[in-house]
Parts: sequence; structure tokens; C-alpha cells
Amino acid sequence: MTQPPLRPPTTLQPRPKANPTSSSSSVGNQITVKTPLQSRAPSETRQPASARPRPAPTTSDKAAVTLIRRVLCPQQTNVANDAWPIDELLPPLSSSNEVDLQLYTVIAIVVKELVYSWYGEITSDQAFVEEVIRIVAHCTRAVEGRLRKINLESLVFDEIPELVESHVLAYRISHGSAQASQRSNSLRAVYHELNPHPALSPVPDPSLETLTAQQSRNEVDYRQLLVQGALAVLLPTEDLENACLRTLVTDVIAETILGKSIGGRVCEGWFVWTSITKLVEEVQALLKPRTTGKEIQVDTRSRLEKFGLLSERGDGTRPASNGRRSTFSEIAWRVLQYGYLTFISLQFVIVGLLTASSEPPRSWWSKKAAVDSPMVQSSEAPAVALRPLLDFKIFSLISSLMDLSFRMPWLSGSVALMQHHLIRSPFSLLRVGAVDGLLDQYLHHLLVTHFNPSLIPPVLSTIRTTLFPNNALPPPAPDPPSPEQQVEIRRRCAEALCALIPAMLHRAAGLSRQQLLREVEVELDVWNDAYLNKHLAYQILELVIVRVLPEIGEKGVKELMEARGIDM
Repeated sequence: MTQPPLRPPTTLQPRPKANPTSSSSSVGNQITVKTPLQSRAPSETRQPASARPRPAPTTSDKAAVTLIRRVLCPQQTNVANDAWPIDELLPPLSSSNEVDLQLYTVIAIVVKELVYSWYGEITSDQAFVEEVIRIVAHCTRAVEGRLRKINLESLVFDEIPELVESHVLAYRISHGSAQASQRSNSLRAVYHELNPHPALSPVPDPSLETLTAQQSRNEVDYRQLLVQGALAVLLPTEDLENACLRTLVTDVIAETILGKSIGGRVCEGWFVWTSITKLVEEVQALLKPRTTGKEIQVDTRSRLEKFGLLSERGDGTRPASNGRRSTFSEIAWRVLQYGYLTFISLQFVIVGLLTASSEPPRSWWSKKAAVDSPMVQSSEAPAVALRPLLDFKIFSLISSLMDLSFRMPWLSGSVALMQHHLIRSPFSLLRVGAVDGLLDQYLHHLLVTHFNPSLIPPVLSTIRTTLFPNNALPPPAPDPPSPEQQVEIRRRCAEALCALIPAMLHRAAGLSRQQLLREVEVELDVWNDAYLNKHLAYQILELVIVRVLPEIGEKGVKELMEARGIDM
């Protein structure tokens, strides 16, 4: 007898959620909750498993799939259901299966370590875990829909670099003030005055335990309010009314995820230096030519040299004319090398300019996104004020990190003057850097080409393996490195950064390699204090959340809950 075809289990297939009831600015009028088959646009709906190409899974992905099946789908862990992929056993979290794999791995780790540790002792029922998965899937799909409507170019390359630049400038001012006053706590106090944040107030003082305890309580309360505000916007009304579930999700996100990351070692100076070193090593690995290890070694010696009847070419008895010939050959090859690099660069720029000029302007895409946005009516679509990409803060951040205004004021002024004329020149033909100009289109084309959604899964995988090594919560943090070890970590980071700088550049600046190394070490001190780094981390987190969930910037948590008809 033939067996009936296998069907994927429907235990965790998400059920339709009731639309939240709220005012015109609440989430009820902004997000339409649909069934999984309708949660995406037709172009984003997943294809059947047989027709969808799947990348070859790596060892890490196989371990992640095994963990997800064991923790989130224990009833379906058998030989028959192993043939079904994860995306057909669980509700979709996004429009990408690769992103879902990384997110579900994190969910499985959190459920295994933080939920099953106490819930498994009460009951073996999976209803609670299934409800948590449905809620997370609802929230992630809502966040993805909102991310498609915000200007990621401005967020990543303008607003976040502006915060980083403010952090660098505030540190330098406070560092100079602390050196002048010769007080140990003056640096933190001056920095907090220049760059205040409510979660980090008052400034902790080692000699006063009450101030340190009060600052810790304020930081915990801030994380709780931030997460509660996000849940008040994203959660369906029926789940938001469940105070027990809302409190549990808030504690897991605010304390386990944010508290152990931003509130933990992630903001420590030695951790930042180590992360920069690893990132630079990854960049160096991409820049180095790939070798297979099977290259053939060619013996260029002649027969007489092999048998010792003629001195080899490396011998010191070589005539002096060979030395001159070698110098001439080296110069000739150097000229050919730089000529080839110049040709490739020009070809890259010219092809990019021609391609960018044939694409729709940035303003067209921005207006289209505003009109298609479900948050505004088509007749009420606001005029989006775009800034030229050449005017983004990422360029001034690079100048601030290199401290060009102090080290090379002539270069900083020349670049600023050129930037001004490219954007605001009185002659229209010279305003190629203005919005929809040729240079602006070219920069937009480069960003779209090189920073595409295919980079998200590898980045999420790297973050997951860093925060949760071996698919588990990290072990208790070891003692932080000693001051001597931190100095060595900073030096290794400076050496890695110096390795990326060509020799001709630091020679043109009049710096030797040792001088350059010392200068880079001084600049890395910006990330030395964890308390100062927390200011930047919380500001970036708050900026991203407000851009994705603008309701939080307009109303408090109590007002958001009352708008949904829920009393706190």
C-alpha cells in the first residue's frame, strides 16, 4: 500500500490576530495583521520548498536547525518530519529564510536557557512556547514592514555617524578639561554635561555608593520603559492585555538581551578594541589574494647553477650591473602596477557614473516609498526633504576620527571647500553633488550595489555566534583583563589599523610607522571608558527604535497603553 504524502505539521502555524483598537496614531491603523499566507506582499511570499533554491547549509547552520527542532518543535522531531524545512514548520519571521534561521536560533537559545529552566519543571505543555513564537513572529513581521518604509541610507550613514562624532568630540573636550583640573571623576562629569542621557544619571562616583546604585536603578528603569513602549506599539491587543506575558517578554528583552549586552561587557573599552581588531582582520582577509595551497614552485635556476658549476643569482659575486638592472625592473613594474590600478579605478568610476545616470533619481524612490507607505494616505504623503549623500555625516566623522582639523587644517579646509562647491555651487553645472546630481546618483548606486539585503544573514550569524557561542548563553564572564593586558589589546588593535594604511600615505603625512602607531593608540582611547560608551550605545538604540516606531517619540508608555484601551 502506498503511504499518503507527508504534510507539514500545523501546530505552530500562526493564527490570525485581532487588530488592536486605538486612536489614529496607534498601531491599529498602521499595521494590518493578516494570516501567514497574507503577511507578505505577493512578490515577497515564499515559494514552495521544492521550487525554492536553498544554499548549502554550513556546519553552524546544521547545528542551529537541530537546536530549533529540538527546542521549538519537539513534537515534530521524528524521521518523517525531518524532511520538512524549518520555514514550513514554524511561522515566518521575515521575508528571508536565511534571516529566519538566525532569528529562530536566538529564540531557541533564549527559550531553552531562560524559559525551560523553570517552565519545564511545571509542565511539559508546549502551548506557552507556541504562543511566544506567534507573538515574536507578529512583531518581527511588523518591524520588517516598518523598516522598508524608513530611509536606511540617512539612518546608517548620516544620523548614526552624527551620534558617533558627537561622542568623539565630547570625549576630547572632557579629556582636555580633566587633564586641566587633574580630577579623576571630572572626565565623566564633563562628558555627561556635554552629552547627557537620563539612563546614566547621576554620574557614578566610586567613593559614593548611593550615586552608583541610583544610576544602576535608573538604567534598569530606562531599559524597561524602552521595551514596554515597543511592545505597546507592536503587540496585538489580546496579547498586550496579558500582564504576565507582557512582563515576562519585557524582562527577557530588557535584562537578558539589553542588560547583558549594552549593560555588560559590550561597552567595555577592551571589548570594543577586540571587536575592531577582528573586523580589521576580516577586511584584510578579503583584500589578500586567495591561494589554494597547490601553487607550483618553479625553479628558475639554470642547469649550471643546479650542479654548482655557476654561482647562483643570489650570490654576492653578481656583477654590479645586475643591481642597476634590478632597480630599473622594480621601477618599471611599479609604474605598470600603478598604471593598471589607475585604469581599473577610472573604469570603475566611469561605468558606475553611466549606470547611475540611467537609473531613477533618489527623489523618485523617496516619493514612491512615501506614497506606498501604509502609515500615510496617498493624498497626505509629505514632501520628503532629502539631503545630498555628499553632505552626510559619515564624511565629517572620518575627518573627526583622523582629527584632520588639527593635524592637517589645510587638507580639512580644502576638502570642505570642494564639498561646498559640489553641493551648493552658484553654477548649476558644477552642482553634481546636490540631490539627484550625477555624483549623488553615483554614490547612491554604490550604496545600493554594495550594501544590499544579502549582507544581513551573515551579519546576524556573526552577531549570534558572538553573543551566544556554541548556541548557548555565554558562560559567566571572566575577570576583565588587567590594565597591562588592556594596553596590549589596544596596541594590537592599533597595529591592525596601521596595517590597512599604505606606507605612502603616512610618509606623505611626515609620520614614521612608530609615530603613526602612537597616534592611533591615542585615538583609540576614545573607547576606553565603558560609562562613556554606554551613552553612545543607548543613543543609537533609542534612535533606531524611534525611527522604526515613531509613536514612542510622541507618546509615553502610559499614553500608548491607554490608546490601546489598556490600563496599566
